Amino acid sequence: MKKLLILLLVTSLGFGFLSGRAASPAAERPTYFELKVYHLKTARQEALIDSFLQRQYLPALHAAGLPTIGVFKPLGNDTTADRRVYVFVPFTSLKQWEKVEKETTTKLLASGGAYVDAAYTTPAYGRKEAIFLKAFEAMTGLAAPKLTTPKSERVYELRSYEGASEKIFRNKVQMFNAGGEIKLFDRLGFNGIFYGEVLFGSKTPNLMYMTSFENMVARDAHWKTFGSDPEWKALSARPEHQHNVSHIDITFLCPTPYSDL
Repeated sequence: MKKLLILLLVTSLGFGFLSGRAASPAAERPTYFELKVYHLKTARQEALIDSFLQRQYLPALHAAGLPTIGVFKPLGNDTTADRRVYVFVPFTSLKQWEKVEKETTTKLLASGGAYVDAAYTTPAYGRKEAIFLKAFEAMTGLAAPKLTTPKSERVYELRSYEGASEKIFRNKVQMFNAGGEIKLFDRLGFNGIFYGEVLFGSKTPNLMYMTSFENMVARDAHWKTFGSDPEWKALSARPEHQHNVSHIDITFLCPTPYSDL
């Protein structure tokens, strides 16, 4: 665990010279996020994961001082071969992540249950993916969505932007931070939940962010407004901002009834 903590620190600071800013003191470090993705094959596995998250995992995180955990499923999740459950967990520091990970793992393994004690012949999930992110400088904390519709009607949009190289990727990160892209999202009411750089994941270098809407109609209207906004047109038209995203993945999600977000 200590080796992983050191590696996280090195990775998060390793390209600091490219951003044009000095490394922040430890006390000013941005928030960190962990995004877990459970890949499931059956309705039985999905029900088991739901039960584990609602009755064991989230209560354990709440008890550890993490009050706001997001749990989401893709729209149409029950009709796909690869059912997925996304669990979004924010941390104030790497030390908190290490402490919570150690304490909750010990507690959950000791408590047992259908998830923990699942046999190898009937596993609780197909695979579990983990993505670790560092919040962008322009958004160092977690923002809860300001939505009034029932959770079942909401649309959460998770986007992943990949860069062709570390240098080109930094250019897109700069657009979000100093370039004002996050501020533009805020001004247009996108209800951004998080914006962050992936430190560890399967598709680096890449960034991820999540916005939220009352429904799909509202989502489409917001993006139409964004695309025609003069500030965005000016920002995206600058020569230095061309070709700084090589691939985009978009996933539409809906929060579970027990999600804190």
